[in-house]
Amino acid sequence: MKESCPGSKEIRNPYPEELTCAYCMHKNEIWTDEPDTVCKQCGKTITRDMKPSCLQWCPAAKECVGAEKYERLMKKLSEQSS
Repeated sequence: MKESCPGSKEIRNPYPEELTCAYCMHKNEIWTDEPDTVCKQCGKTITRDMKPSCLQWCPAAKECVGAEKYERLMKKLSEQSS
């Protein structure tokens, strides 16, 4: 297996976090590699702020984390900066 940089660890090995819905204040589980999730109580899509990552500057990012995950996360990062 190819060695990856430490910056991609959170993306390659996600873990659950808690995200509070801004609409109904319900606490929802979201994984660190997910930009958004659907609230289990009210059904609205809630989005987390994506922090800057190596995906934005590393030429090997797509290969490192996988094309599907790379495209999904880069789309969300692009939407946030607009």
